[in-house]
Amino acid sequence: MLWFFDAVAHGFRYPTDPARIQLFRIIYGTVLTIRFALAFGQGGWDRLALGSLTTFVTEKRYGPTRTRLLVAVYRPMLIVRTLAACALAAGLVPRLALLPVLAGIAMELLYLKSPNAVRFALLTGICLLLAGDLGTGLHLMHGSSTANTWAQCLLVLLATDIYWNSAWQKLRSPQFRSGLYLAQWIHTYSQVREHLRHRRQFAVPGLVRRHAGNLTDRDIRLWRGVAATVIAAEIALPPALLIPAATPYAIGAGIAMHAAFTCLKPVQLITFSGITLATYVTFFA
Repeated sequence: MLWFFDAVAHGFRYPTDPARIQLFRIIYGTVLTIRFALAFGQGGWDRLALGSLTTFVTEKRYGPTRTRLLVAVYRPMLIVRTLAACALAAGLVPRLALLPVLAGIAMELLYLKSPNAVRFALLTGICLLLAGDLGTGLHLMHGSSTANTWAQCLLVLLATDIYWNSAWQKLRSPQFRSGLYLAQWIHTYSQVREHLRHRRQFAVPGLVRRHAGNLTDRDIRLWRGVAATVIAAEIALPPALLIPAATPYAIGAGIAMHAAFTCLKPVQLITFSGITLATYVTFFA
């Protein structure tokens, strides 16, 4: 934990291992390559086709001129950003490759209804852009340098804010704290899953649906315990990741928590969970 406060105290001139940011760059690029590749399917390629609902809503929001421009660049950008994300992960001119990746992420803010994961991906990418040594290829260059200290501290602060803000929002929600929200979500999903068009977007195990998806008092008590555990984990994870003795346990708990999150909505949460877990490598110098 001391390295982070020493870095802040010394104006971010405290030396860190540049390999931390380089490893984050590889994981970040890989996660976005998967996300961008998935965007071609399930109607993503035709999202802004003429006559589509998304095009109609976009035109109402931004006007016909801006909408025509977005429609014109949409499909080419899907291709360009996917190739750029591959290049970023592979370390091929990573700083140059990062620019179309960020532009491709920012494009999603124009048409997605719930862009929180998009904003997180954009902010972490900007932090990566501020790093002085992104490395090349898949090789990690270990050492001691101040080139990435500023970017590394920003990623730690951003991940901490994500966790603590999420915990604060859950603490403010009586429905979540009581376990009712999770119980209702699992129960509703169990009832309608056979009628969903894209069932692969969800991966709730059958054991959970059968034994905790019936909205009984026992189920609600069970989910109340899960809710309390999630809130406690989100509060404790950032400081625990900064303490070397607690880091392995914090990483294990974080992976387990995000695996459970991703079961709820694998396609939608792959970006958030993947990038958040990737920030763990920046918590130690």
